[in-house]
Amino acid sequence: MIIQYLMRTLLISVFFIALIAPFTFLTPTFDLPLPEVIKVVIAPVAKAKVKVVEQPLHNVKIPNFASIRDIKAKKRQFFHYIYPAIAQENSNILALRVEVSLMIETLFLEENLLADQQALLDRLINKYKVNKKHSPLQQLNELLLRIDIVPVELVLVQAANESAWGTSRFARVGLNFFGMWCYKKGCGMVPRGRDDGAKHEVAAFNSVEHAVQRYLHNINTNHAYGVFRSIRGQLRAQKQPLSPQILATGLLRYSIRGTDYVLEITEMIRHNKVYFDKILAKPKPKVI
Repeated sequence: MIIQYLMRTLLISVFFIALIAPFTFLTPTFDLPLPEVIKVVIAPVAKAKVKVVEQPLHNVKIPNFASIRDIKAKKRQFFHYIYPAIAQENSNILALRVEVSLMIETLFLEENLLADQQALLDRLINKYKVNKKHSPLQQLNELLLRIDIVPVELVLVQAANESAWGTSRFARVGLNFFGMWCYKKGCGMVPRGRDDGAKHEVAAFNSVEHAVQRYLHNINTNHAYGVFRSIRGQLRAQKQPLSPQILATGLLRYSIRGTDYVLEITEMIRHNKVYFDKILAKPKPKVI
């Protein structure tokens, strides 16, 4: 009996061991996701752009107007920087105007011009592009229309407008405060973005005085400003002051903006009057 019990117990144990044996030798496994492969794209290192500083075409040290943050201070400095050249050239023009007036008086008195007067007349006819086929009196009257000043206020605001208050490339590199063009290769600076086939350049000058001289001569001789000279002549004939606002209406062809440009210039004259009043407080030359 005892033997049977022992045998039964042994068989149950063997059966149990046989039942679980297959599982005791298994190694647990888990399906782990493979690590994601990340592609790293290394962009080529861009070469830093080196800004080329354009060297001035002159030996003049001009103020760094762009560094002046105070607007009023910038305006004062700009106007005072340009003004002496304008005053000097207007004075030179008035002196020539006196000579022309004297020659007209001589011819009215039916007298002959002196040799030095005739030589001066010949030079002025060439310089101011007067028709050589006209009579001497006609030539002198035309010279009187052309040899005349441009009001300081008008010159100053055009210089400010065209040069962005002295900060433009053309002002800094070429002392061109008036946006004047030239047409010979190498006469100035090539505008960036110039149309294909275009040959004009922006003129460069060696002094502020030279730039102002060219500007005034351009106004006094260029066919585009005949209306300007006509208005000025009418004001002279009526013994009226040379109003810069009135004369600005004769500059429609100075800019492709036309009327908008004239309106902007006249507004600048009005807006900056306080600066002009201080500058022009000095004695003025006598106007003939």
